[in-house]
Amino acid sequence: MTHIQAVVFDIGNVLIEWQPENFYDRTVGEARRRAFFADTEIHRHHEQIDAGASLPGMIDSLVPQYPEYARELRMWNDNWNDLAAPAIPHSVRLLNALADKNVPLFTLTNFGHDNFPMSQAVYPFLNRFDREYVSGRLKMIKPDPAIYAHVETDSGLAPEHLIFADDRAENIDAASARGWHTHLFTHPQGWADRLVAEGLLTAEEAK
Repeated sequence: MTHIQAVVFDIGNVLIEWQPENFYDRTVGEARRRAFFADTEIHRHHEQIDAGASLPGMIDSLVPQYPEYARELRMWNDNWNDLAAPAIPHSVRLLNALADKNVPLFTLTNFGHDNFPMSQAVYPFLNRFDREYVSGRLKMIKPDPAIYAHVETDSGLAPEHLIFADDRAENIDAASARGWHTHLFTHPQGWADRLVAEGLLTAEEAK
């Protein structure tokens, strides 16, 4: 029997794509997108959302600072489910296969408290986690060791009983340093192969 007692998923670029540049390139054009991202430093501001700030509140505070980008800023909230999209089908199948086998599933994600429910509303698979560790709720973000410690304490599971998939090396390194089993996610097939190797899914279930 596997020593893994819970599988922990990141969400952005693991279960759903997080490349908001793609949405803006389609809607306002690449040149305008490049100017918007550079002039407003929107990714830096979005880190505040992951750390617990209000998404609509952040947008409301930025619009007066960058009135020339009011439309683009409003889209960050109003079109959230176009920015954080689409789902990554093979990853979703893996999540559902694990859930169907009653493998305990957690998410550990840098995600805002306002926008996480928005994504759950359009992606039912995001409601299949047994425990949700959402940075915006916890006001802690990866790779802060404190958020990993919280998962251990809250779940009652020792690090060696957790396996965690994330697309960012710094988040994986922080988990590995605590003794978690980890997988640096680059493609769903690699994660599928790892789940099979750990005995959590069969090769057929991991397709």
